Parts: sequence; C-alpha cells; structure tokens
Amino acid sequence: MKTSSLLASFLRWPILPRILLIIFSVNLLFGALIHLLEPTNYPTFFDGVWWAFVTTSTVGFGDFVPSSITGRLIGILLILIGTGFVTTYFVTLATTAVTNQNAYLEGKSSYQGNKHVIIVGWNERAKQTISQLLAIQPPIDIILIDETLKQNPAPSNHTHFIKGNPTTDDVLLKANAETAESILITSDQNRDEHQADMSTILTLIAVKGINPNIYSVVEILTANQVTNAKRAGADEVIQTNKLSSYVMINSIISHGMSEALLIMLDQLKGSKLKYLPTSNDLTGKTFGECSRILQTMSILLIGVKKGEETLVNPSLNLTIEPQDELLVIKD
Repeated sequence: MKTSSLLASFLRWPILPRILLIIFSVNLLFGALIHLLEPTNYPTFFDGVWWAFVTTSTVGFGDFVPSSITGRLIGILLILIGTGFVTTYFVTLATTAVTNQNAYLEGKSSYQGNKHVIIVGWNERAKQTISQLLAIQPPIDIILIDETLKQNPAPSNHTHFIKGNPTTDDVLLKANAETAESILITSDQNRDEHQADMSTILTLIAVKGINPNIYSVVEILTANQVTNAKRAGADEVIQTNKLSSYVMINSIISHGMSEALLIMLDQLKGSKLKYLPTSNDLTGKTFGECSRILQTMSILLIGVKKGEETLVNPSLNLTIEPQDELLVIKD
C-alpha cells in the first residue's frame, strides 16, 4: 500500500524532475553493477558511475571500457535504456522552454511578483504610459491586460502581458491583482462612449472586489459616468474628452496653444509633477514665501491641495497649513 502511494506521488511530479531522477537512478544502478562485475577495470563505485554517465551521454571518453561479455552486455543495455532517457530529458527540456516562452509572449502565463502596476487596454495612451513608466528609476513592473492582442506588444524585463477579459477573476488573478499597487483602466476605443465607460466601470468593480486597497485610475469619456466611476471606487477619474476640449478651446482663442501645451506636458513626463507634504519650515508661511523658498531648491510651486480641493496658482497671501499638500514640478 505504501509502495503504491509513493508511486502515485512520484507520477504526480512534473515530467522534468521525474526523468532526471530516473536518469540518476539508472546510472547509479549500472555504475554499481559494472563495479561489482569488473572490479579490476572499475576499482571504485565512482569509476563505475562515471562510466555510466559518460555512456548514457554518448560522449565515450574511452578511459573505462568493459572487457567481459557480461560487462559489454550491460553497456549495451545501458545505451539502449539510458540514452533514451537522456534524449527524452533534453527534448522535454527544450520543449518546455519553448512552451513557456510562447506562453509568456502570448499572455498565457501568470505574473508572480507584487507591488506592480496593472494597465488595462492596449492603445496609444497605454503605449506612451508604459514607455514613460519604464523610464522611471527604480523600474516598475507593469502588467498589461488586453483581450485583442495576440502577443506582448512591449516585451521587456519589466512588462508582462496577460491576454483575456479584465472583468473576469481568472484573468485578474493571473495578473496577481491581489498584491498590485495601482491600476490604470483605459477606455476601449473600439466601443461607443457609453459602452466603453460601462466596460471601464465593470472592470473597476471586478478589480476592487479582489483588491479593495488598489489605487485605481480610470479613463471616462462621458461626463455623466464620472459619478458612477467614483461610486465604484475610482481614486482618480481622467475625463479624456474634457481634457481634449480644453486644449481645443485654448487653441481657438490663442493660436498655437496646443503645441505649447504638448511641449509643457512633455517636460512633465515621468514623475516630475507631484504632491509634496508640507514640511515644518513651510507651515504657516504664505504661498508666495513658500514659492521663493522652493525655487532656491529648483522646485516650482504651482498649487496647493487643501483637503479634496486643489488650488492652482492661488493668491500669494494664501497661508500654508500643516495638512496641506504642495503641487510642484520637481526634476
């Protein structure tokens, strides 16, 4: 009963460890046999094992050769049995490596890390976001989820592709959403605006169900779905159409403004625009005073976040309080 249990346990092992164990066992057995049969030609047990491994690998150094008929018959048997297992092992090893590589490229393999960023949807915005995130030091692991791509569009040491529907648990678990630090859900441009927003909100609900603490940034196209996105747990909502309309309006009123805005935004790529907590030496000072102090450190102060409200270019006399956050541009 115990023997059958051990055999059943062995058969459940992955194929590579099983074949490797069989190879070692066969070589040890035949090494012991040849040592016992021809102690003159094989003075030690290790000499016999060395001969067995050299024979099964078809190297054949010729430093140990059986002289008896029995010894040679054992050698023939070892070649027939051992070489077959060795060949099978290397073929299986190569097949496994190719299969794993294909699974990685095709988005079928799971991600095992943590504190990563998940990006849902492949489009030009996602492409630019991934490119800029990869430029940040230290590097951030990025997991891209998309159901339309055939393989990873941006392969690197820090990008992992998962193919599938991001609203399903099995896909999110493959992306290890349970331990992810943040997620960006981009809008599906292949759907109309209303359906795209519904899909975005459904994805957000699915992610929050697995990881309620994940920091979520979602792209919403229609203004009437912003509230629903926040109800679903979005930490930040990016209204793409609203941002685009602002650029268009400024370009109509002030010609050439779109190019100026793009140049300005390009200078902010990466992590240059950020919120800083108010330090003790800045508490109680005015916005103008803080601005002058920060400029000496090559930091440009452009606004203040008070609670949920962000004030951009406020009055120079605005007093900075301990709980405020400073909106700055910092290289």
